[in-house]
Amino acid sequence: MGVNIQTIKEIRFYLKKELEELYPLHEINAMSAIILKDVLQSPHLHNLALSETPIQKKHVQSITRICRELKKGRPLQYILGYTEFYNCTIRVDQNTLIPRPETEELVDLIIKENRGFTGTVMDAGTGSGCIAIALAINLPGTKVTGFDISEGAIKKAKENASLNHAEVTFLVADIFDPAPFLLKNSGAGLLNNPGLIVSNPPYVRSSEKKLMAENVLGHEPQGALFVPDSDPLIYYRALVKLASAILVPPGKIYFEINEAMGKPICELLTASGYKSVEIIKDLNNKERIIKGIINE
Repeated sequence: MGVNIQTIKEIRFYLKKELEELYPLHEINAMSAIILKDVLQSPHLHNLALSETPIQKKHVQSITRICRELKKGRPLQYILGYTEFYNCTIRVDQNTLIPRPETEELVDLIIKENRGFTGTVMDAGTGSGCIAIALAINLPGTKVTGFDISEGAIKKAKENASLNHAEVTFLVADIFDPAPFLLKNSGAGLLNNPGLIVSNPPYVRSSEKKLMAENVLGHEPQGALFVPDSDPLIYYRALVKLASAILVPPGKIYFEINEAMGKPICELLTASGYKSVEIIKDLNNKERIIKGIINE
Protein backbone atom coordinates (compact mmCIF):
# COMPACT_ATOMS: atom_id res chain seq x y z
CA MET A 1 0.00 0.00 0.00
CA GLY A 2 1.46 3.34 -1.03
CA VAL A 3 1.79 6.22 1.41
CA ASN A 4 1.70 9.77 0.06
CA ILE A 5 4.27 11.45 2.29
CA GLN A 6 6.54 14.17 1.02
CA THR A 7 7.94 16.03 4.05
CA ILE A 8 9.41 15.33 7.48
CA LYS A 9 6.43 17.06 9.08
CA GLU A 10 4.08 14.66 7.29
CA ILE A 11 6.12 11.68 8.51
CA ARG A 12 5.61 12.71 12.11
CA PHE A 13 1.87 13.10 11.61
CA TYR A 14 1.77 9.71 9.86
CA LEU A 15 3.51 7.96 12.74
CA LYS A 16 1.22 9.61 15.28
CA LYS A 17 -1.90 8.53 13.38
CA GLU A 18 -0.69 4.95 12.87
CA LEU A 19 0.53 4.37 16.41
CA GLU A 20 -1.81 6.42 18.61
CA GLU A 21 -3.98 3.43 19.52
CA LEU A 22 -0.96 1.41 20.65
CA TYR A 23 1.37 3.87 22.39
CA PRO A 24 1.04 7.04 24.51
CA LEU A 25 1.82 10.30 22.72
CA HIS A 26 5.10 10.96 24.55
CA GLU A 27 6.36 7.53 23.51
CA ILE A 28 5.30 8.08 19.89
CA ASN A 29 7.16 11.41 19.84
CA ALA A 30 10.29 9.80 21.28
CA MET A 31 10.15 6.91 18.81
CA SER A 32 9.53 9.28 15.90
CA ALA A 33 12.68 11.23 16.73
CA ILE A 34 14.73 8.02 16.96
CA ILE A 35 13.32 6.66 13.70
CA LEU A 36 13.97 9.89 11.80
CA LYS A 37 17.49 10.14 13.15
CA ASP A 38 18.22 6.52 12.18
CA VAL A 39 16.70 6.66 8.70
CA LEU A 40 17.78 10.16 7.68
CA GLN A 41 21.18 10.04 9.42
CA SER A 42 20.89 13.80 9.97
CA PRO A 43 23.00 15.54 12.63
CA HIS A 44 20.58 18.52 12.56
CA LEU A 45 17.35 16.61 13.01
CA HIS A 46 16.12 18.78 15.89
CA ASN A 47 15.85 21.66 13.43
CA LEU A 48 13.85 19.58 10.97
CA ALA A 49 11.29 17.91 13.22
CA LEU A 50 8.29 19.92 12.06
CA SER A 51 9.74 21.24 8.84
CA GLU A 52 8.47 21.09 5.29
CA THR A 53 11.82 19.65 4.23
CA PRO A 54 11.26 17.11 1.42
CA ILE A 55 11.93 13.47 2.25
CA GLN A 56 13.14 10.90 -0.25
CA LYS A 57 10.88 8.03 -1.29
CA LYS A 58 13.39 5.42 -0.06
CA HIS A 59 13.30 7.01 3.39
CA VAL A 60 9.51 6.98 3.43
CA GLN A 61 9.60 3.28 2.55
CA SER A 62 12.03 2.57 5.38
CA ILE A 63 9.92 4.46 7.92
CA THR A 64 6.66 2.80 6.86
CA ARG A 65 8.36 -0.61 7.18
CA ILE A 66 9.46 0.26 10.72
CA CYS A 67 5.94 1.45 11.51
CA ARG A 68 4.46 -1.86 10.36
CA GLU A 69 6.80 -3.73 12.69
CA LEU A 70 5.89 -1.45 15.59
CA LYS A 71 2.21 -2.16 14.98
CA LYS A 72 2.99 -5.87 15.33
CA GLY A 73 4.36 -5.16 18.80
CA ARG A 74 8.08 -5.48 18.08
CA PRO A 75 10.20 -3.16 20.24
CA LEU A 76 11.80 -0.35 18.24
CA GLN A 77 15.25 -1.27 19.55
CA TYR A 78 14.95 -4.76 18.06
CA ILE A 79 13.66 -3.38 14.77
CA LEU A 80 16.64 -1.02 14.46
CA GLY A 81 19.03 -3.54 16.01
CA TYR A 82 20.51 -1.12 18.53
CA THR A 83 19.83 1.39 21.29
CA GLU A 84 21.74 4.17 23.02
CA PHE A 85 22.97 3.59 26.57
CA TYR A 86 25.12 6.00 28.57
CA ASN A 87 26.61 7.53 25.40
CA CYS A 88 27.31 4.08 23.97
CA THR A 89 25.69 2.40 20.98
CA ILE A 90 24.51 -1.03 22.13
CA ARG A 91 23.35 -3.61 19.62
CA VAL A 92 20.52 -5.82 20.83
CA ASP A 93 18.66 -8.89 19.60
CA GLN A 94 16.40 -11.62 20.95
CA ASN A 95 19.24 -12.90 23.16
CA THR A 96 19.54 -9.65 25.11
CA LEU A 97 17.31 -7.42 27.17
CA ILE A 98 16.83 -3.88 25.95
CA PRO A 99 18.74 -1.62 28.39
CA ARG A 100 16.50 0.60 30.52
CA PRO A 101 16.99 4.16 31.82
CA GLU A 102 17.02 2.78 35.38
CA THR A 103 20.14 0.81 34.53
CA GLU A 104 21.78 3.99 33.28
CA GLU A 105 21.09 5.40 36.74
CA LEU A 106 22.88 2.39 38.26
CA VAL A 107 25.89 2.94 36.02
CA ASP A 108 25.93 6.66 36.73
CA LEU A 109 25.94 6.05 40.49
CA ILE A 110 28.83 3.58 40.26
CA ILE A 111 30.91 5.96 38.14
CA LYS A 112 30.30 8.94 40.44
CA GLU A 113 31.14 6.94 43.57
CA ASN A 114 34.22 5.19 42.20
CA ARG A 115 36.24 7.77 40.28
CA GLY A 116 39.88 6.85 40.58
CA PHE A 117 39.14 3.16 41.20
CA THR A 118 41.58 1.04 39.17
CA GLY A 119 40.79 -2.45 40.37
CA THR A 120 38.76 -5.26 38.84
CA VAL A 121 35.03 -4.96 38.12
CA MET A 122 32.70 -7.92 37.62
CA ASP A 123 29.35 -7.53 35.84
CA ALA A 124 27.24 -10.60 36.64
CA GLY A 125 24.55 -11.44 34.10
CA THR A 126 25.99 -8.98 31.60
CA GLY A 127 23.47 -9.53 28.77
CA SER A 128 24.26 -7.04 26.00
CA GLY A 129 27.32 -5.91 27.97
CA CYS A 130 25.97 -2.37 28.36
CA ILE A 131 26.91 -2.01 32.04
CA ALA A 132 30.38 -3.48 31.65
CA ILE A 133 31.14 -1.40 28.56
CA ALA A 134 29.96 1.88 30.09
CA LEU A 135 32.02 1.23 33.23
CA ALA A 136 35.13 0.28 31.26
CA ILE A 137 34.92 3.51 29.25
CA ASN A 138 34.15 5.78 32.20
CA LEU A 139 36.41 4.22 34.85
CA PRO A 140 39.76 4.22 33.07
CA GLY A 141 42.35 1.89 34.50
CA THR A 142 39.86 -0.72 35.62
CA LYS A 143 39.82 -4.31 34.42
CA VAL A 144 36.22 -5.19 33.60
CA THR A 145 34.83 -8.68 33.14
CA GLY A 146 31.24 -9.56 32.32
CA PHE A 147 29.69 -13.00 32.34
CA ASP A 148 26.37 -14.50 31.34
CA ILE A 149 24.92 -17.98 31.00
CA SER A 150 23.69 -17.16 27.47
CA GLU A 151 26.19 -17.78 24.68
CA GLY A 152 24.08 -15.60 22.38
CA ALA A 153 24.22 -12.71 24.84
CA ILE A 154 27.99 -13.02 25.24
CA LYS A 155 28.42 -12.99 21.47
CA LYS A 156 26.44 -9.75 21.29
CA ALA A 157 28.34 -8.27 24.26
CA LYS A 158 31.68 -8.91 22.53
CA GLU A 159 30.33 -7.24 19.40
CA ASN A 160 29.27 -4.23 21.48
CA ALA A 161 32.66 -3.95 23.17
CA SER A 162 34.34 -3.83 19.78
CA LEU A 163 31.80 -1.32 18.46
CA ASN A 164 32.45 1.03 21.39
CA HIS A 165 36.22 0.44 21.54
CA ALA A 166 35.94 -0.82 25.12
CA GLU A 167 38.35 -3.27 26.71
CA VAL A 168 36.12 -5.82 28.43
CA THR A 169 36.52 -9.55 28.90
CA PHE A 170 33.27 -11.45 28.34
CA LEU A 171 32.77 -15.04 29.48
CA VAL A 172 30.05 -17.68 29.42
CA ALA A 173 29.49 -18.72 33.04
CA ASP A 174 26.71 -19.66 35.44
CA ILE A 175 26.18 -17.81 38.73
CA PHE A 176 24.76 -21.04 40.18
CA ASP A 177 28.03 -22.87 39.49
CA PRO A 178 30.57 -20.81 41.47
CA ALA A 179 33.43 -23.31 41.29
CA PRO A 180 35.12 -21.76 38.22
CA PHE A 181 35.21 -18.39 39.98
CA LEU A 182 36.85 -19.76 43.11
CA LEU A 183 40.12 -21.00 41.60
CA LYS A 184 41.86 -17.74 42.39
CA ASN A 185 44.63 -19.37 44.40
CA SER A 186 45.87 -21.11 41.26
CA GLY A 187 45.35 -18.07 39.07
CA ALA A 188 43.00 -20.12 36.90
CA GLY A 189 39.72 -18.61 38.08
CA LEU A 190 37.38 -16.85 35.71
CA LEU A 191 37.78 -13.69 37.72
CA ASN A 192 40.40 -13.00 40.34
CA ASN A 193 40.16 -10.45 43.14
CA PRO A 194 37.37 -8.08 42.04
CA GLY A 195 36.97 -4.93 44.08
CA LEU A 196 33.53 -4.14 42.70
CA ILE A 197 30.65 -6.36 41.63
CA VAL A 198 27.57 -5.11 39.83
CA SER A 199 24.52 -6.97 38.63
CA ASN A 200 21.11 -6.34 37.13
CA PRO A 201 19.76 -9.89 37.52
CA PRO A 202 16.27 -11.16 36.69
CA TYR A 203 13.96 -9.72 39.33
CA VAL A 204 10.42 -9.42 37.93
CA ARG A 205 8.15 -11.88 39.75
CA SER A 206 6.07 -14.19 37.56
CA SER A 207 2.89 -12.73 39.04
CA GLU A 208 3.93 -9.30 37.72
CA LYS A 209 3.77 -10.42 34.09
CA LYS A 210 0.23 -9.13 33.86
CA LEU A 211 1.51 -5.62 34.55
CA MET A 212 3.99 -5.64 31.67
CA ALA A 213 3.58 -4.48 28.09
CA GLU A 214 2.94 -7.11 25.44
CA ASN A 215 5.91 -5.96 23.36
CA VAL A 216 8.15 -6.87 26.31
CA LEU A 217 6.52 -10.22 27.06
CA GLY A 218 6.40 -11.27 23.43
CA HIS A 219 9.95 -10.40 22.42
CA GLU A 220 12.50 -9.98 25.22
CA PRO A 221 14.22 -13.08 26.70
CA GLN A 222 12.05 -14.38 29.54
CA GLY A 223 14.97 -15.93 31.39
CA ALA A 224 16.58 -12.51 31.77
CA LEU A 225 13.41 -10.99 33.20
CA PHE A 226 11.52 -13.31 35.51
CA VAL A 227 11.95 -15.12 38.80
CA PRO A 228 9.47 -17.43 40.52
CA ASP A 229 7.13 -15.88 43.07
CA SER A 230 8.19 -18.62 45.46
CA ASP A 231 11.84 -17.50 45.41
CA PRO A 232 12.27 -13.93 44.13
CA LEU A 233 15.75 -13.59 45.69
CA ILE A 234 17.20 -16.67 44.01
CA TYR A 235 19.76 -14.70 41.99
CA TYR A 236 20.62 -12.27 44.79
CA ARG A 237 21.49 -15.09 47.19
CA ALA A 238 23.80 -16.65 44.62
CA LEU A 239 25.40 -13.28 43.86
CA VAL A 240 25.96 -12.43 47.52
CA LYS A 241 27.44 -15.86 48.20
CA LEU A 242 29.86 -15.51 45.30
CA ALA A 243 30.71 -11.91 46.12
CA SER A 244 31.46 -12.77 49.73
CA ALA A 245 33.96 -15.36 48.51
CA ILE A 246 35.84 -13.32 45.90
CA LEU A 247 35.48 -9.60 46.69
CA VAL A 248 38.67 -7.89 47.85
CA PRO A 249 37.95 -5.88 51.04
CA PRO A 250 36.70 -3.23 51.17
CA GLY A 251 34.79 -4.56 48.19
CA LYS A 252 31.64 -2.90 46.92
CA ILE A 253 28.49 -4.48 45.55
CA TYR A 254 25.77 -2.76 43.51
CA PHE A 255 22.48 -4.37 42.46
CA GLU A 256 19.50 -3.21 40.47
CA ILE A 257 16.39 -4.47 42.27
CA ASN A 258 12.64 -4.94 42.10
CA GLU A 259 11.08 -1.97 43.89
CA ALA A 260 9.15 -4.39 46.14
CA MET A 261 12.24 -6.33 47.25
CA GLY A 262 14.42 -3.64 48.84
CA LYS A 263 13.90 -4.69 52.46
CA PRO A 264 14.58 -8.45 52.05
CA ILE A 265 17.67 -7.78 49.90
CA CYS A 266 18.92 -5.32 52.53
CA GLU A 267 18.45 -8.01 55.16
CA LEU A 268 20.28 -10.53 52.98
CA LEU A 269 23.29 -8.23 52.58
CA THR A 270 23.39 -7.28 56.25
CA ALA A 271 23.17 -10.91 57.36
CA SER A 272 26.06 -11.72 55.00
CA GLY A 273 28.34 -9.17 56.66
CA TYR A 274 27.90 -6.19 54.37
CA LYS A 275 28.11 -2.72 55.89
CA SER A 276 26.76 0.67 54.80
CA VAL A 277 23.89 -1.08 53.04
CA GLU A 278 21.73 1.52 51.32
CA ILE A 279 18.73 1.62 49.00
CA ILE A 280 18.65 4.34 46.34
CA LYS A 281 15.49 5.46 44.58
CA ASP A 282 15.36 6.03 40.83
CA LEU A 283 14.08 9.12 39.04
CA ASN A 284 10.54 7.76 39.34
CA ASN A 285 10.96 7.63 43.14
CA LYS A 286 11.01 3.82 43.17
CA GLU A 287 13.52 1.79 45.17
CA ARG A 288 15.78 0.58 42.36
CA ILE A 289 19.41 0.23 43.50
CA ILE A 290 21.00 -1.33 46.55
CA LYS A 291 24.66 -1.12 47.51
CA GLY A 292 26.90 -2.38 50.27
CA ILE A 293 30.53 -2.80 51.34
CA ILE A 294 32.17 -5.99 52.61
CA ASN A 295 34.72 -5.75 55.44
CA GLU A 296 34.60 -1.98 55.48
